[in-house]
Amino acid sequence: MIKFNGATACFLALMIVPAMAQSVQSFEVKARSIEQFKIGSDQKTFGPLEFVGGLEMAGGSRDFGAWSGISVSANQVNFIGVLDTGFWIDGKILRDDEGKPTGLSANLQEITNAAGIPITRKWQADAESITRKGDLIVVGFERAHRIDTYKIEPDGSYSFQNTSAPNVPLYELRDNRGFEAIGFAPLQTTLNGALVGISEKSLDKDKNIMGFVRNVDGSSFEFSVVRSDEFDITDLGFLPDGNLIILERRFNIESGIAMRLRRLNAREIKPNSTVDGDVLLEADMLYQIDNMEGLSITTDQDGTPRLTIISDDNHSLIQRNLLLEFKLNETVN
Repeated sequence: MIKFNGATACFLALMIVPAMAQSVQSFEVKARSIEQFKIGSDQKTFGPLEFVGGLEMAGGSRDFGAWSGISVSANQVNFIGVLDTGFWIDGKILRDDEGKPTGLSANLQEITNAAGIPITRKWQADAESITRKGDLIVVGFERAHRIDTYKIEPDGSYSFQNTSAPNVPLYELRDNRGFEAIGFAPLQTTLNGALVGISEKSLDKDKNIMGFVRNVDGSSFEFSVVRSDEFDITDLGFLPDGNLIILERRFNIESGIAMRLRRLNAREIKPNSTVDGDVLLEADMLYQIDNMEGLSITTDQDGTPRLTIISDDNHSLIQRNLLLEFKLNETVN
């Protein structure tokens, strides 16, 4: 029994057995290029965002899908992600000479626990967010709310390092609305290397969305993000200047699904603060979107931030695996 912030979390005892080598599935994803973000329109600019291109992806492995988090490397080719069914996904984003995505090669392997055993139960394997710091990968899980750290090994496997609780009272986290957004702030910016997490829809006493900051010295604090227009938060990414972009999703029967990108000022994130931000983009079913869940931000050679966004198809026949990319042509310091 381990106590965190006054709440008691029960972790199932693990039978310690020698770790077994994990099988890796390697395959080419079947991909169709998306040339138009707004359906039936050649419009490329949407406020400060410029649509670069996208992919609709399928096949290659029956386990491919349910993609919930992505971290794209600085070279904008290699990536690592998680599926909420308990798999790592890594590989390469194929691009043309102009940098537009044209395809995907991928590998899948099961996420393992401290004993090196694949995590197969859905309530334990529900990986929703991912961020990278050197050769360490940090993954946020919901249902069994926790933040686990893995190391990328030379053979391409991922070895469990440690687990910790989110820096909020666990009893306040909804079962399926945990920390879908985590990320490391850039060094020498306002939050200076801190791990930041924001829940999907776990609300504080004022009905705003709960978040935390864990500083590099181990200290931490809570903050909140204003919840508006029934949007829930599904991921975050840091801009080079240290400010954040959050990816949000809304679903209702009347209007279907929508996505939103909102920018938060890192200087406003302080203990017990409630922050809001500018809406950069809001898109509904008139656009090429689905259940958008993962966001990664890289930088083009000219310094322009590039947003890579992926969707979770829930292994449903009526949903799609999408990868969309935008350039952010202006930033606010």
